[in-house]
Amino acid sequence: MATDRLQFHEMGLDDRLLKAVADLGWSLPTLIQEKAIPLAMEGKDILARARTGSGKTAAYAIPVIQRILASKQTVRAQEVRALVLIPTKELGHQVQTMMRQLTAYCSRDVRVADISGRADVSAQRPILMEKPDVVVGTPSRVLAHVTAQNLVLHSSLEMLVVDEADLLFSFGFEADLKNLLCHLPKIYQSFLMSATFSEDVQALKELLLHNPVTLKLQGSQLPDASQLQQYTVKCEEEDKFLLIYTLLKLRLVQGKSLLFVSDVERCYRLKLFLEQFSIPACVLNSELPIQSRCHIISQFNQGFYDYIIATDERGLAEPAGTSQPAGTSQPAGAAQPAAKGKKKKKKKGGNNKDKEYGVSRGVDFQNVANVINFDFPVTIESYIHRVGRTARADNPGTALSFICHSELALLKDVEEVLTGDSAESALKPYEFKMEVIEGFRYRCRDAMRSVTKQAVKEARLKEIKRELLNSEKLKTYFEDNPRDLQLLRHDKALHPAVIKPHLKNIPDYLIPEAMKGFIGSWSDRRRRKDRYTPHGVTKSNFKNNKGNNPLKTFRSKKRK
Repeated sequence: MATDRLQFHEMGLDDRLLKAVADLGWSLPTLIQEKAIPLAMEGKDILARARTGSGKTAAYAIPVIQRILASKQTVRAQEVRALVLIPTKELGHQVQTMMRQLTAYCSRDVRVADISGRADVSAQRPILMEKPDVVVGTPSRVLAHVTAQNLVLHSSLEMLVVDEADLLFSFGFEADLKNLLCHLPKIYQSFLMSATFSEDVQALKELLLHNPVTLKLQGSQLPDASQLQQYTVKCEEEDKFLLIYTLLKLRLVQGKSLLFVSDVERCYRLKLFLEQFSIPACVLNSELPIQSRCHIISQFNQGFYDYIIATDERGLAEPAGTSQPAGTSQPAGAAQPAAKGKKKKKKKGGNNKDKEYGVSRGVDFQNVANVINFDFPVTIESYIHRVGRTARADNPGTALSFICHSELALLKDVEEVLTGDSAESALKPYEFKMEVIEGFRYRCRDAMRSVTKQAVKEARLKEIKRELLNSEKLKTYFEDNPRDLQLLRHDKALHPAVIKPHLKNIPDYLIPEAMKGFIGSWSDRRRRKDRYTPHGVTKSNFKNNKGNNPLKTFRSKKRK
């Protein structure tokens, strides 16, 4: 009953905040916002668990902004009053964006700085010298600035927020966080926001909170079956590519989709495979600079892309074969480390990866209709965080997981956690007969012949080259060294994979009879599109229109 719920204008918020909330189209607070905001405004410490997509960011951002506005009515000094700690750079960018939207009518009074996304600490010094009211960053970056004396917190900090708290330790921030606490004042208000109450969150609770109010708002970590449909399909490696081709090319999966894979190489391999069939997709992984990653997410949210192929943050934070950071704990269900002899090999290839990358958790991908686990996640937590990118707020969503034989044990673990005491499994088998699409197999094999190791390597190099040419940091260098820029621009052309034109369209005889009814007149529409000429005259009646050729008419009139 909406009338019985506490509304934003009943919370005693500043008029400028209420106006910004109205501009965002929020008619009613979510459950976490309704419960947390009044408690936070009373000055209480809060430990809140709510599932992904429930509005946790605004639940702490609104009271933080309100308290800063209230403080400035009596104390005019410009100081850093709030610190928001996040585990990934992508989440830092999102938190800053949300806070700037909420401070749209009070931006001079509440200034927000995100220090998580830039490479050089020295480049951020001028930003912190202006003493923004709110600083957003990862624990390691904040500690680096405190150590460099760019940031002073012990005399002015009033509020500390730890967002996605259950990820901080698993990302290796435990030591940085404990060192950072030594530089904070003795008294401050704290908020811990998390999707789960893990052992790491309990440890953070002991470190940061004083007599907190605990909010456990959702028993289930994912929406129920009326909002989120979860399916699995058992298929081996070659069948994965065959199935994803069929689903996307025949539009059996519709709407914006996130495709999760296990590592960076798989990102480009799947991208190059789909490009063979003129299915455009962008990649999102730890090798790309943070500015590029945020730009890709922004373009996806604006509708420029329908498909993003992303790596999972779990495989980057704790890759198999690497040792864990000191003091971190291994999550339940995580993959066991590889044999000792393979450790060095793994580390050698991981130097270019951003350890503070993560897109399956915290980042607000908008209007995601489907999440496809092309490679099944290695932990239960990772499955929940991936699938949590869809069915957000009140929107419906679908999750489809490809399961090969070696992943059946992982699937069983996920089913046990999500099903609980229920007799019915949360993950249902996707009723799809692979023999029906057997006719497409030779086309997929033909495409895969072009997606060689060399093609994948060149695709990654091409992406790096593009980033170098577009880099703002290298702009000054190239101005001073124009020869290097010319050499880079005229370097050997990279050809990741040869596109085979005949794979773009599907011959009608290959479309299974059972699917022709489902996709309607898809092939007919394509045929009509192919027959359409740039002049608006179809090829079939082009001869009949020769007498009305506008050029000939123009000449005849001129002669008269």
